[in-house]
Amino acid sequence: MKHLWQQSRSFPAPIRLLMANQFAINLAFYMLMPYLAAHLAGGLGLAAWAVGLVLGVRNFSQQGMFLIGGTIADRYGYKAPIMAGCLLRTVGFGLLGWVDNLPALIAASAATGFAGALFNPAVRAYLAAEAGERRVDAFATFNVYYQAGMLLGPLVGLALLATDFRLVCTVAAAIFSLLTVLQWRALPERRGDAPGAEPDKVLSQWRAVVTNRPFLLFALAMIGSYVLTFQVYLALPLAAADALRAKGTWATSGLFVISAAVAVVGQLRLTGWAKGRWSPAQALVRGLTTMGLAFLPLAVTPPDAPAAVLTALVVAVALLAVGSAIVYPFEMDTVVLLSGNRLVATHYGLYNTVSGLGITLGNLATGALWDFAERHDAYWLTWGALTAAGLGCAASVAALARGGGLIARTETPLTAV
Repeated sequence: MKHLWQQSRSFPAPIRLLMANQFAINLAFYMLMPYLAAHLAGGLGLAAWAVGLVLGVRNFSQQGMFLIGGTIADRYGYKAPIMAGCLLRTVGFGLLGWVDNLPALIAASAATGFAGALFNPAVRAYLAAEAGERRVDAFATFNVYYQAGMLLGPLVGLALLATDFRLVCTVAAAIFSLLTVLQWRALPERRGDAPGAEPDKVLSQWRAVVTNRPFLLFALAMIGSYVLTFQVYLALPLAAADALRAKGTWATSGLFVISAAVAVVGQLRLTGWAKGRWSPAQALVRGLTTMGLAFLPLAVTPPDAPAAVLTALVVAVALLAVGSAIVYPFEMDTVVLLSGNRLVATHYGLYNTVSGLGITLGNLATGALWDFAERHDAYWLTWGALTAAGLGCAASVAALARGGGLIARTETPLTAV
C-alpha cells in the first residue's frame, strides 16, 4: 500500500482524480452487475430470453458504441464525455432498481452500456495525455485502482443485497452522481494534441483511424489476449462447476477474487520489473506468452480429480492475472504510440470495439469447443486451444515488432470530408 500511495502521489492531481474515479466506477458497477440477472429472473420473474435481452443490450450499447464515445472525446475534449458517462450511469443504475417493465429495463440497460462507451476512451486518453512520458507507470497504477474496484464491488453489493436489491442500485447510482459532481468541480478541461486535425469532421477522424494500418494490425493481434482474459467468466467457472459440483459457485467467486487480488498486489512490482529488463515489445510478447501458458496445467490435469483441478484452476488464474498485469500498461502505451498522439480517444474507442467483437466471437468458439470436449471427454482440447490462442497472439505481436509495426506513427494531417 505504501508503494501504491507513493506512486499515486507522484502523478499530477488530474491523474490521481482519474484513478480514484475509476476505482469508484468499478466499485459501483460490480456491486450491482453480478446480481442483476438473479434480480431480473427471481425478483421480477422475467423469462430467460428477457433477462438475456436486457444484459445483451447493455453489452452491445457499450461495445458497439466505443468508437462513438472516442470520437466525442476527441471532438469536445475529455471532461464532457467522462461527466456524461457518469451521469448516464446514475440514471441507468437508478432505473434498474426501481422499474419492473421490460421496455424501461432495456432503456436503463442501454444507458448504462453507452455510459461506459462514453467515459472509457476519454479516461484513457486523458490519462495518456496528462502522464506524458510516464504513460506506462500511469497505466500500471491506474490498473491497480481498476482491479481494486472489481475486487471490492461484489463484496459491497453482497452486503447491501442482504437488505434489498433496490438499495444496491440506489447506492451505485449515488456513487455515480457524486462522481459527476466531483469531476465537474475538480477535473480540468483537457484536449488531446492533434496537429492538423479538424475535430468537426467526424468522417475525417474515422478515416484517419481506420487507415492506420499498424494500429489495426496491433488491435487484431491483441484480440486473443482479451479472449483469454474473459475465460475467468466462461471456461474456468465451467471447469470449477464440473469438478466441484455443489462447490462450483464458491470456487468461481474465489477465482475472480484471486484474479483481481494478483493485479492489485502485483501490478506495480511486475511493471517495474518488466521495465527494468525488457523493451515494451518484449514485455508484450512475454506477458502474452504467460497468458497462453496459464491454461497448460488444466490441459494435463485429469478432470475427474477435484483437488487437482482446483489446484490447476488457481495456478491458471494466477498466471493469467500475472500475464495480463505485464501486458496492460505496455498495451495502452502502444495504442498511443501507434496513434501518433493524434485522435487518441478515437483510437482507444475503435480498439475497444475490435476487442469486444473478438471476445464475442471467441466466446462462441470457446463455448462450442467446450460442448464438443464435454461430449467426447476431451477437455484438454479446450485448454489446448486457449494455449494456442495465447501463443499465436504473442507470435503475432512479435512479428509486428520485428517488422517495425510497433514504432510510433508519424503524424499526418487529416483531410476534410
